[in-house]
Amino acid sequence: MTAATTRSDLARIATQAMRERGLLPEFSPQALQQLAGITRPLQPGDALADAVRDLRALPWCSIDNDDSRDLDQLSVCEVMGETVRIYVAIAEVDALVPQGSPIDQHAHHNTTSVYTGARIFPMLPEQLSTDLTSLNPHVDRLAWSPRWCSSPMAAWPVRP
Repeated sequence: MTAATTRSDLARIATQAMRERGLLPEFSPQALQQLAGITRPLQPGDALADAVRDLRALPWCSIDNDDSRDLDQLSVCEVMGETVRIYVAIAEVDALVPQGSPIDQHAHHNTTSVYTGARIFPMLPEQLSTDLTSLNPHVDRLAWSPRWCSSPMAAWPVRP
């Protein structure tokens, strides 16, 4: 048995395990058709794009590996006197994937990406998760960014 055979066997087993647990290992033809129509990230002038607050100057960081391209969450905190302001940036997929659409239905069904040694079963198509909605460095992307403020005694919420 070769390493390639073993890997393909493991991928087949992982796919079978996904199905046995009620998950969708593949994107539907409708989701792939929808993906074909998504060709670029949100641009200035698009709906939502002009109503955003620019937070690019903040020193964002990720818990993901340095070589990860699937950055769906970043965080940063600012110390403001005795208050700490914490931001979390979450990739705004809804700007490109409407609620109830085939890609959204797939993501809603699986709820997460599943990582195995033989294969990754992504919640979103790779074109979206690693490019068009990913919060990668040096690219402009829309993100939902809630913020929290805390006092030295960790009282919540504090108005800055």
